[in-house]
Amino acid sequence: MEHGKKYKTNRWYRAFKKWQFVSQARRWSPDDQKRLVFYRQFVGEGDICFDVGANLGNRTKIFLKIGARVVAVEPQPRCAELLQAAFGKQPRFQLEHRALGARQGEAEMHISGEHTLSTLSADWMQAVRESGRFQQYTWDQRQVVQITTLDDLIARYGRPVFVKIDVEGYEFEVVSGLTQPVKALSLEFTPEYMESTWRAIMHLASLGNIRLNYSLGESMALAADEWMSPDRMQMVLRQLPKDLSVFGDIYVRFVDF
Repeated sequence: MEHGKKYKTNRWYRAFKKWQFVSQARRWSPDDQKRLVFYRQFVGEGDICFDVGANLGNRTKIFLKIGARVVAVEPQPRCAELLQAAFGKQPRFQLEHRALGARQGEAEMHISGEHTLSTLSADWMQAVRESGRFQQYTWDQRQVVQITTLDDLIARYGRPVFVKIDVEGYEFEVVSGLTQPVKALSLEFTPEYMESTWRAIMHLASLGNIRLNYSLGESMALAADEWMSPDRMQMVLRQLPKDLSVFGDIYVRFVDF
């Protein structure tokens, strides 16, 4: 093993990096403020929200600041460790160290050197490699993770007003584990994997009357002036440029919630 790799596995180095992360997580930045303003249209003080694919908690941090009760779902051990270190002392924070899917069980996760790109979807991984979006990254490791469902979380924690889902192509499987409406949720999308996104939207539409909007990149702004039907949303997103700069989130509201 190279000297640098030995150093990075040293427990003192890991302790320093944890302290560094916790210190950074407690700072408030202009980006944090921008996210706070945006998410207040979905989440209020005392609400329950789920942060699915919490990673290092940049959304968890915002939901806690608003005053919500947050269930952060994160299967990657190092990310889960840092989430617990940063937010574990807050009584409104709960960590679920697992992934979500269509049913309870186990699944193999493809672990990337860039932790934000680790995924349970081999198809998504292939699609973003072939498109050139993430061709410079590798997914060299595999890890078996525990899976539960959105329905199970709701049974244990209560029905959330907002569910943020950012799971690198596994969005359809996550919403397939939901059999009841929630007030609102978000799904990340990339153009090269849009068919899976449509399947997720159609499943949600089967649960109730929904309206949709979207945001591009990290703009923290809704792109459309009005919330629209699934058919209209499909038309709008098909008209987006098919280049690697395009990605974002689709926001879904259940009208009769």
